[in-house]
Amino acid sequence: MRNFLFRLIGILEVAGGFFGMVNMLRRLLPFGSHDSIVAVIGLILYAFVLVAGVLLLENTERGVTFSSWAQLLQLPLVATPVFSYALHCGGYVNVFATLHLPASLGLDWHFGSEGFLLAVAGPGLSRIGINLLALLSWLALRLR
Repeated sequence: MRNFLFRLIGILEVAGGFFGMVNMLRRLLPFGSHDSIVAVIGLILYAFVLVAGVLLLENTERGVTFSSWAQLLQLPLVATPVFSYALHCGGYVNVFATLHLPASLGLDWHFGSEGFLLAVAGPGLSRIGINLLALLSWLALRLR
């Protein structure tokens, strides 16, 4: 069971990291825009996730460590008018709370995707949450 979970996590990391890198390279091409800085940060993050997935698929101890860090990077979901951050590679199951009266809980999910959001400004309606898929993957990686 452990090998199956590790392979599934590695496949999601490799696929999400690769497609994320392609998307960030596409965003990077019009040089000079302020979006280029965010694209470079995203490219570095996706490259790290891709390498972590490859090392995990090779069944190395460093792959488990890097993949644990990659899952922790995907854990938070923060969308406030001041700061926004979200990252997912391969898929997500986000559980979030809106911080507007009346406060409400929500669930959002998608598989076979990648996404990166880093912004100084954000939406008018604040949301804070966690990626349950990343949390469960991180816990599975703790099984040794």
